[in-house]
Amino acid sequence: MNDRLPLDFYLRDVLEVAPALIGKLLVRRYEDGRIEKFHITEVEAYRGIEDLACHASKGRTPRTEIMFQQGGSVYVYLIYGMYWMLNLVVGEENIPQAVLIRGVEGVTGPGKVGRLLKLDRTFYGENLVTSQRIWVEDAEPVSEIKVSKRIGIKYAGEEWENKLWRFYY
Repeated sequence: MNDRLPLDFYLRDVLEVAPALIGKLLVRRYEDGRIEKFHITEVEAYRGIEDLACHASKGRTPRTEIMFQQGGSVYVYLIYGMYWMLNLVVGEENIPQAVLIRGVEGVTGPGKVGRLLKLDRTFYGENLVTSQRIWVEDAEPVSEIKVSKRIGIKYAGEEWENKLWRFYY
């Protein structure tokens, strides 16, 4: 298959896009021209201003601006001063939603994914449809996708912590 996902894939609600990303190929072209492809194995959905675990719940800021744009771009942010977290912005303009990539084949943990892909702040706003550095390709569907609560968001409160918005295989 190996076809880059089109823009309309990303212009849907995060709860449709997140599970649909499981098994897809995350593609990275490095500075030296080398290309690596990784099956996406684990993601989490973050859905709008009302979702207290979503960065957009704090409003529109320079950090979250990309989340308020039309889907199909990259939202990266730094945690602990050392890990770049990869999120794919989805949905329509002014409805901030993103999918956190928590794992790829052979690597579990969003910080480790960022390191593997050699991400940095220059990826903020990268267009997934036209980028020559990072994109997602279609792949054979996964037979069974599991769901669970999102990880590490106790600060958002019980309602948001208990949403079954983590998808994996």
